[in-house]
Amino acid sequence: MLKDMDNLLRMEKISKSFPGVKALDSVHFELKRGEVHAIAGENGAGKSTLVKILCGIYQRDAGTVIFDGQEVSFANPKQAMNDGIFIVHQELNLIPHLSVAQNIFIGKETAGNHKFFFSDKRLLNDSQKLFDSLKFKIDPSAKVSTLSVAEQQMVEVAKAVYNNVKILIMDEPTAPLTSSEIDQLFEIIRSLKAQGIAVIYISHRMEELSVIGDRITVMRDGKYIMTADLDAITVPEIISAMVGRSLEDFKKSYS
Repeated sequence: MLKDMDNLLRMEKISKSFPGVKALDSVHFELKRGEVHAIAGENGAGKSTLVKILCGIYQRDAGTVIFDGQEVSFANPKQAMNDGIFIVHQELNLIPHLSVAQNIFIGKETAGNHKFFFSDKRLLNDSQKLFDSLKFKIDPSAKVSTLSVAEQQMVEVAKAVYNNVKILIMDEPTAPLTSSEIDQLFEIIRSLKAQGIAVIYISHRMEELSVIGDRITVMRDGKYIMTADLDAITVPEIISAMVGRSLEDFKKSYS
């Protein structure tokens, strides 16, 4: 499906421990440019820990991260964002009492040792241009607190695009969305993919993975299990890899 494309990201032998817990044990993960790569696994498999290491929220105990041809180690999320790696958390990180435009441009008021301020008119105009390019129908003057969850996700995506995102991480993005909002989100993801932006997509919803994803990596108990093209693997095979036994055995254990 995605052939002869250079890896944008390679994570090798990534390990991470917390007190009393081995969260990741020599995990491997690769991501191609313009790819939607799903990560699946049961709760506690290590999915969120892996991407939090990538975007600087956690520090790895061991392993190597090669991003865009360079070995990297991000001390915090700001360093990762400066290099183009953004995460859209399940709990969105927008400031409710500020406008949509202010949320997009927040943090851009300084350049080196100098401070500058955008006029309200420029904020609104630049935000509207950004939304038009993404085909988002959002009022940039609206307060974030008035937006639906789906619209707030769009603002997060717009903010990432404005900051030259290369990898967008989405952690259970469809959990709070309606069916029509999920369709809209998938159109946004396809648009990002067409621009060469890579998406790491974490979800428990097996039925949506093959709709939006190109490849899938399965994790179990903090370990790497497998990677496969999503058009070459079935949902029962994915579930079997997640739980470590056949789907029939899994069903019997809960009957």
